[in-house]
Amino acid sequence: MDTIKKIDIHAHATAFPQYAAPNVDGYRMVCAEEIFTFYDKLNVEKGVLLPILSPEATSLPMSNENCIHIASKHPDRFVWFCNVDPRAIHNDPKTDLGFLLDHYKKLGARGVGELTSNLYADDPKMDNLFYHCAKAKLPVTIHIAPEPSGFYGIVDDLGLPRLEKMLKKHPDLIILGHSQPFWAEIGECWDEIRNTYPAGKVKEGRLPKLLREYGNLRCDLSAGSAANALMRDRDYAARFIEEFADRMYYGCDICATKNTFPYDFDSFLSDMREKGEISEENYRKIVRDNAIALLGL
Repeated sequence: MDTIKKIDIHAHATAFPQYAAPNVDGYRMVCAEEIFTFYDKLNVEKGVLLPILSPEATSLPMSNENCIHIASKHPDRFVWFCNVDPRAIHNDPKTDLGFLLDHYKKLGARGVGELTSNLYADDPKMDNLFYHCAKAKLPVTIHIAPEPSGFYGIVDDLGLPRLEKMLKKHPDLIILGHSQPFWAEIGECWDEIRNTYPAGKVKEGRLPKLLREYGNLRCDLSAGSAANALMRDRDYAARFIEEFADRMYYGCDICATKNTFPYDFDSFLSDMREKGEISEENYRKIVRDNAIALLGL
């Protein structure tokens, strides 16, 4: 068994499973005890609980208080991010959201996210939230959507130009990218495959170019989107990890008891490490050390 205790940068849970409505697939959000079953098999020491506030993303919004409650019951297994919808309070791009972030930061929040509001990434209200997150020195986890309707997540176009605009405008803000439209850009991409899990060898796309240009962009390795991006081309994955290991964070994104996808990706990373395709140092950065540095653990 792997002796390096991992940190899951992307976790969700409900504090009250007995009241939780199921999602459209019939499965409800996992509770802490159900996550621990996964964590024990994956050798995960801690998870980062991410609230979800926007109604676009789930039939069960998970509040900041929900995550604080779980983390306070299991301080050895969880830390937490806070979340603020960019439309909060006045639905106005001039709203001072800083006092909310400061409130949750004083309570122990390590970052902000998962941002899932279905607004353009450079919408003035989103820009305003990014400004206040940067001012509060809180990293942000984003879920990118391909269109402004029928999806959840902040919206960007092919090539991620709106995300680039925000990276450039807020150079002190660390942004962790996540979702299919984010990871599809690891290789050549076009509109029809943006929200899928592209297959085949990777011919370098927009994402590595953005990573080279913007030091504040980071990679959330959770869910099938990140797993597919690396597992589709093992040789390219080794080169990608070698170049960007300092900015990659192991994650799971377990939302239901049926979510077994973290096991395959965990085995993939472990196998690359054992065969020397990625170094011990880079493996350790990805699964543990980067999160410790980012979150002050």
